[in-house]
Amino acid sequence: MSGMFDTVGTATGLERKPGTLAKLERMRKALSHQEPDRVPISDFFWGGFIQRWREELGLPPDANPYYHYDLDWIATVPNMDPHIKSFETIREDDEEVIVKTGFETTLRKRYDMPMPEQESWDTDTLEKLEAFEFDDPADPRRFFSAGDNQIAGVGDGFTRNSPAWVETVKSLRSDFPVYGSMIEASECLTRLVGQINPLMWMGEEAERMGAQILRIGRHYTRCAEAAIMAADGMLDGFVIWGDVAYRNNLFFSPTYWRTYFKPTVKAMIDICHRHGLPVIYHGCGNVQAILPDFIEIGLDAYNPLEAKAGLDVCELRRQYGHAMGFCGNSNMMVWEEGDPEKVRREVLRKLNSAKGGGLIFQSDHSVSSGVSGKTYDTIVKLVRKHGVYPLDLGEFDEAF
Repeated sequence: MSGMFDTVGTATGLERKPGTLAKLERMRKALSHQEPDRVPISDFFWGGFIQRWREELGLPPDANPYYHYDLDWIATVPNMDPHIKSFETIREDDEEVIVKTGFETTLRKRYDMPMPEQESWDTDTLEKLEAFEFDDPADPRRFFSAGDNQIAGVGDGFTRNSPAWVETVKSLRSDFPVYGSMIEASECLTRLVGQINPLMWMGEEAERMGAQILRIGRHYTRCAEAAIMAADGMLDGFVIWGDVAYRNNLFFSPTYWRTYFKPTVKAMIDICHRHGLPVIYHGCGNVQAILPDFIEIGLDAYNPLEAKAGLDVCELRRQYGHAMGFCGNSNMMVWEEGDPEKVRREVLRKLNSAKGGGLIFQSDHSVSSGVSGKTYDTIVKLVRKHGVYPLDLGEFDEAF
């Protein structure tokens, strides 16, 4: 894999700081399974955590952990809604808002809760899914226009009229390696038809539902290619969002995933690689059964590798060597508990998997509001101190 991403980040006309170029080289080397100067670190942050972090560390109200810690990469999201349109507000007060989005899904977002509740969806039968028409993957509004969209606007927070994606990329790339992103079929289905319906339809009408999975996968593969073209050389990598597992196993058989999900995930990875972009796949749950498939189709790194789903990045490194990179796996439950000795052991032990490169240090999902600002500050300092090559992990060193 060495040398695959040497041309990343070469867009002209946008100056990049020396520190950003150093971060880009750090990421490139890590994902090419070489040892850079130190282990890269970044994460995804809940709004509740950011507020707590600011208060506990006495930081200004606009403090941002990406800038404060000068983290090593950042992900951005274009408009992925099947139908590009403004939110339809059904009800709104000081405590919550209920909207219908471009996924034709009605969401209830309570401001005091971290995630929205899916109340209903218009596409509630397989027949309706078959008849559902997606807006053009290359519609310029996905990339060049501000506007409402579900993934950027209704999640941990609530935002109307999200900024134009390309403008966001431009605003960040002087300071960070910037990754674009796109959902794949599994992530679309959760938002479009709920969590139960697709599993039921897979069981009742396996091939018929499979045809729709492939259709949706092809749509978002075209969306990914359109995003890369819209960014016009400004991206440094790409994230594919696609949850297909729970705590113990996949939601469906590995054979079903290989038949109907894998082909379009591979196609998306291939497109990114043709444009010189490394790919991180974000998928929650225990995906042990299909990790060899991700290696086969050329995935550069898997994220988040949830510890609560029984995954351990050190054991995965022993099992798979440097066939694939890893991004994540530091146990959020340990972070939330905040015991200094347990946090130290968690961080230093997981750094073993960075030997020879191939690791981006992150949590095993995202930094929740249950994590104290002091604990996260300690974690970054531990990674920065002990993640310098050659790694010296002391009593936590493990043989590979």
